[in-house]
Amino acid sequence: MIDLHMHSRYSDDGEYTPSELAEQCAAAGVRIMSVTDHNCARANEETQRAAEEKGIRYIPGIEIDGTFERVNFHVLGYGIDYQSRDFEEIEKNVADQSAKASLERLEKTRALGFTQIAEKDLLALSENNYWQKSWTGEMFAEVLLAMPEYAGHPLLQPYRSGGERSDNPFVNFYWDYYAQEKPCYAKTDYPAMEEIIDTIHRNHGAAVLAHPGVNLKGKEDMLEDICRLGIDGVEAFSSYHSPEQAERFCRAAS
Repeated sequence: MIDLHMHSRYSDDGEYTPSELAEQCAAAGVRIMSVTDHNCARANEETQRAAEEKGIRYIPGIEIDGTFERVNFHVLGYGIDYQSRDFEEIEKNVADQSAKASLERLEKTRALGFTQIAEKDLLALSENNYWQKSWTGEMFAEVLLAMPEYAGHPLLQPYRSGGERSDNPFVNFYWDYYAQEKPCYAKTDYPAMEEIIDTIHRNHGAAVLAHPGVNLKGKEDMLEDICRLGIDGVEAFSSYHSPEQAERFCRAAS
């Protein structure tokens, strides 16, 4: 079994330490793994050491936010020199913007009618996180769904047990309200995709377009242009993709 897309506590949507991820992979029978934290390469050294101790082949990784034709995308970098200062600079760029963007998300969440949510609620959830002041849509969902004041709020019903978006409620809430062009979206200036691909290649890695079924939804024609940029592959198999999408992206990657 292979899993090349997972996040540790060094991602703003991860909760496990790198060593804990290696332990879970070993228990699940994963033989090849990669931790691809958002805009951060810090997990790689610890994960590589822990994975090798358990007989797992480890591929250093990262997932970098970028833009192409004003659309946000994620690019996975595999086999990178994770100690390069290039990745430190990527992390710093995002970290410097995250606190401001998080406060903007909070205000926009309140504008939806969730006026009782406060900074302290998000800080309580993120206090043990590496990115303490970076509050994602998933985190807003976790806080809101746990607040008794909103037990019957109609906007949250699809994400509660039995609701149409309850299969992955926190992530679905993010895509529905905090993704690009959604009501609680807060703009962050990310590097151009061409720059990201160049950075990954410069550091001896392979650049792979992450979960295109999400970011290319309604914009599928862009995939051909992206492939011309020098991308090395496309993530076909993702929990976000249907079997039909996976098959289509496999064809595109070949």
